[in-house]
Amino acid sequence: MRRAPHLQVRMLGLLTVLALLAALLVGRLGQLQASGPDEAAGAAAAPDTRTVAVPALRGRILDRDGVPIADNDRRTDVTIDRRVLADSDDGGRALVRRVAEALDRPVDELWARTTLCGAPGAADPPRCWPGSAYVPVPVVEGVAKTEALALTETPERYPGVQVVTSPVRSYPRIAGGGGAPQTIGYLTRADAETVAESDGTLAEGDLAGAAGLEQHYDEELRGRPGQRVVRVDGRGVVVEEVSRTAAQPGRDLVTTLDVGVQRAAERALADGMADAQDRDRPATSGGAVVLDLAEGGVVASASRPTYDPAVWSGPVTQERYEQLTSGGDNPLVDRVLGVAQPPASTFKAVTLPGAVRAGVDLERPVPCTASYRIGDREFRNFESRAYGTISWHQALVVSCDTVFYRVAEQVWRDQGGIDAESDHGDPLIETARSFGLGEATGVDLPGEVDGRIPGREWKREYWEQTKDEACARAEDGYPGIDDESRADYLTRLAEETCRRGYRYQPGDEVNLSIGQGDVTTTLLQMAQVYGTIARAGSEPQPHLGDALVTVDGQQEELPAPEPEQVDIPEGSGALIRDALADVVTEGTAASAFADADLPAWSVAGKTGTAEVFGEEDTSWFVSWGPTSDPRYVVAVVVDEGGTGGSTAAGIAADIHEHLAAHERG
Repeated sequence: MRRAPHLQVRMLGLLTVLALLAALLVGRLGQLQASGPDEAAGAAAAPDTRTVAVPALRGRILDRDGVPIADNDRRTDVTIDRRVLADSDDGGRALVRRVAEALDRPVDELWARTTLCGAPGAADPPRCWPGSAYVPVPVVEGVAKTEALALTETPERYPGVQVVTSPVRSYPRIAGGGGAPQTIGYLTRADAETVAESDGTLAEGDLAGAAGLEQHYDEELRGRPGQRVVRVDGRGVVVEEVSRTAAQPGRDLVTTLDVGVQRAAERALADGMADAQDRDRPATSGGAVVLDLAEGGVVASASRPTYDPAVWSGPVTQERYEQLTSGGDNPLVDRVLGVAQPPASTFKAVTLPGAVRAGVDLERPVPCTASYRIGDREFRNFESRAYGTISWHQALVVSCDTVFYRVAEQVWRDQGGIDAESDHGDPLIETARSFGLGEATGVDLPGEVDGRIPGREWKREYWEQTKDEACARAEDGYPGIDDESRADYLTRLAEETCRRGYRYQPGDEVNLSIGQGDVTTTLLQMAQVYGTIARAGSEPQPHLGDALVTVDGQQEELPAPEPEQVDIPEGSGALIRDALADVVTEGTAASAFADADLPAWSVAGKTGTAEVFGEEDTSWFVSWGPTSDPRYVVAVVVDEGGTGGSTAAGIAADIHEHLAAHERG
């Protein structure tokens, strides 16, 4: 009995606590009843709800006339509701097996798709599902509608299974060419970093631009996703949709490309490389670009090896992905702007203005000998025979190397010879850089490389980075190379590099003068250089984006980069333009243009044949037309294609023929 008062006190305290909790609950209910829209939205984010992104329809990529190059299509997919899988005694295995049998697909493949990438026990990518856990999982993508009939006709056998349509990228021009796959690019699933940087416009599992225009203009093309707020149970399975916000479609991108010219460039490049292979040239890869000199727009950009971009419209197997991304002939590489290599004699159009800056008198005849000796090394006249004393005009027409060797050696001596440490004042190097070489053009595409104008500073930096390896090779040689002559050559080269690799030798300046040695440029850079010469110093700025268009037709013009002015020494520009016109009629490209209607569409251009150790020569031709009123630059390169006149010039001739017809209408 003495304990009774204590018990009463404890009961009274408990009742007091319960009363307080009840008062708090009533107060909170009153708050919710009086709450506004913002607080209601907060309630939707309660612990038992999840927000799921609704992807926006991606904008299309169009040519200059509005012809779709990358479009949107509908794909038929088969999905399974995760709630049905979770509610099944066997986790849904029997259901997945029935679906697999109906569609004649491997059961393991479909079951792997039901697992979430990164979750415990999930299948390895790309077999698992990389998307959201709160949407029906697409176990099979890209099903033929006839296949899907087996599921829709007997729905009782397939509870939770739906046949749905999903938007997917399509490439309508690829069947007949003109798809420009390396330029257009492709889409891949966004990784966590891309999602985090997207400012809410991308969600986990969404597609994002991974190359080309798809990547550069990804933000404009992707639009803004909508949202679904769903309620989930304790297992994380969706049981109800609470609300939905519509997505905002992306904008279409109008480009400077012309699908007709693009198709012609792709066909000419493919045919020209096949012809070179018929002549026992490997012709392993190549590129062709057409630049509009009136506006600076890229009209066509072709690259080989190539591929059908439709491969990205459905699931990509690991094997197929490795085929696309591995090996030396990677078809995803854009060989117009993503590869830099020696431009050979096409570079002489850059060297000649540099020679004028060095004090050369273009009116004075020059000797074109078969070879030219500097110290104990003899440099031969690669692309042409000895012509005796000739004019500078003729030196370009016949592509005489030794004329340029003499200038280069004199420039090297004037700079201070072997003791010079700075490139400042070197007229050949400074002229090349004034044309924009050694740095990217700034075209609105990812993956552009800078190229290289090698000088004294570069050579010392490169030697410091590589001398340890060179010295090790000088000691050990190249035991892994079976070709003894090549192994011996490389060993001697390593020995020289180890001892004196930092020195800028006269041979370095000589090689620079004819676009060989360590100098590298992209095809797009050389197209820009020749456009600058054709327009007497007004440098075109390559670009592809022209306008953005909303779904309701509102158009936003994209500002075209303004041309820059390059100072070309007086007299040299006119000489180059006249000489390069004669290259096509009587010089190293004459045979390639023998059947062309040059009176109607005159062309000026320069061949180049780059020597590559251990491989066939690289074939170059850079040109413009018509010469009377330059409108287009056409530049072509073919790796291991032979001489410039035998392969690249012929490809360019075919493209010019199409451009002439195109302009006539």
